[in-house]
Amino acid sequence: MGMPIANMKSNVQDFLKPLSIDEAKAHALSHEFYRTFRDLSANSLNQFLPTPISESVLRPTAGREKGRYLAIDIGGTNLRVGFIELLGNEKAVNGDCTDGNGEAPNGESFSNIRRLLEKSWPISDVLKNENADSLFRWIGACIAEVVREGCHEFNLPRDQALPMGVTFSFPMVQETLADATLMAMGKGFAITSRLHLGTHLVNGYEKSKTLDLPPIKVAAILNDSVATLVSFIYQSKEDETHKAAMGLICGTGSNATIPLKRSTLHKEKQPGKVKVLDEDSTDDMKIAVNTEWSINGTAPALRKFDLISRWDTQLDSEGEAPGFQPLEYMTAGRYLGELGRLMLIDYLENHLNIPSDALPPRLLTRFGLTTTFLSHFRPPVAAILLEKLEAEFPESTAKAPFRWTEEIADVLHRIAKAIEVRAAAIIAAAVIGLLACAGDIPLREPLQDKASNHSAKTEKKPKVELIVGYTGGCIVHFQDYLADCQKFLDSIIEAEFGDDAPIRVVMSPCHDGGITGAGVLCGASQAKSKDIDV
Repeated sequence: MGMPIANMKSNVQDFLKPLSIDEAKAHALSHEFYRTFRDLSANSLNQFLPTPISESVLRPTAGREKGRYLAIDIGGTNLRVGFIELLGNEKAVNGDCTDGNGEAPNGESFSNIRRLLEKSWPISDVLKNENADSLFRWIGACIAEVVREGCHEFNLPRDQALPMGVTFSFPMVQETLADATLMAMGKGFAITSRLHLGTHLVNGYEKSKTLDLPPIKVAAILNDSVATLVSFIYQSKEDETHKAAMGLICGTGSNATIPLKRSTLHKEKQPGKVKVLDEDSTDDMKIAVNTEWSINGTAPALRKFDLISRWDTQLDSEGEAPGFQPLEYMTAGRYLGELGRLMLIDYLENHLNIPSDALPPRLLTRFGLTTTFLSHFRPPVAAILLEKLEAEFPESTAKAPFRWTEEIADVLHRIAKAIEVRAAAIIAAAVIGLLACAGDIPLREPLQDKASNHSAKTEKKPKVELIVGYTGGCIVHFQDYLADCQKFLDSIIEAEFGDDAPIRVVMSPCHDGGITGAGVLCGASQAKSKDIDV
């Protein structure tokens, strides 16, 4: 089992080559994503799905909405229900949408959003696997519990319908802001029929509603990545050099939302009505688009640059829906631990000649190596890594004599780091490609030398920061994911524009955007706006 350290290191480098990506490849990939995303927007019917709300509602010039609104966030693993208090242009001293340092997304110390009476429940596998009625009856009971507290706390009128904003972490088709038809759900949910979400939520609540509670009405429905963008814009201080440009989720799954011109979307996807401000111009307005960018339409770009390795193919083929979400398998928290497990087993069996039946059995189980474990599996010293491995996969459970070593621990750390760097590069390239689709970054097509870059320069304008509001445990905690993603963003922009770039793309936290975005859009839908036929 022993091998000289120098040999082992070069051996590991060769082993990890299928995952390698450098700045030049990430730059080229961003151009390929730009072309891919334009095509998906124009031609795909299950990606680039519009939310019927115009950019004028997202970015009202007259000031931010104020008020207190009921909001729910139905995620892949948890349900959250609470009241969202919108403070407009004021700031709350104990605002909630801040990062761990108490910083708001725009760098200020306070937030203009308060979360009140919020409760969270795990969505059990039993509920996921049962029929829609039992799932929505349970959701309705949870909503009723929070509404009852709201009645006591805020003295809500019992005879007026309470408007509610709904964030839903699954693909859906929307004709209007308050109406959504669910597509097949994924993430372990058995629901496959095309259900009307608003109707099911109201019916579920009615089953738990007692006479002392007000009725509810669904005012706004949005996807979780749309909610992140909505919440981020509401909290950001925008001016001519700062734009809250995009919402990004990179947690259990991966997704992004951006406002795109209506004319870029396939006719069949264009919503029947779009909520706009009263004075809005409707000439090719921008509307919020949930990209569902992890679905298989993105695979050709990844394949073109040989980024789908044999381990990715194995992970995909053993999953619930092979071929469905290739970008997610390579970038998101549900899968990165499993990818590391498959790679480690391959290395142990085929490079160290350890038979699989000699390994601790948990390591041989699908998802037996968790993303959380791999996220934090990093030095200071190899001996500590070894202790972590021994605690997670005890040698005593193996059938044959087997020992973890510091060398194996080091290999696993290198595997984790290679997985993370590739994920960070892919997400950065996708962010640049998407911002180019929105017209925020003037990419050169076709890709040329830097020297020929934008030769017809006009007067120098101040550099614009395009700010990407991100959320999700994976990008925050997995090795150096966030820092490496920012590095790739910077290097792609430098490769594209040289030292004189007109823009910089900046990652900025917007956690809990799911529930806060539902509250913000509920408030916006009650403001001076209207649905227009388009």
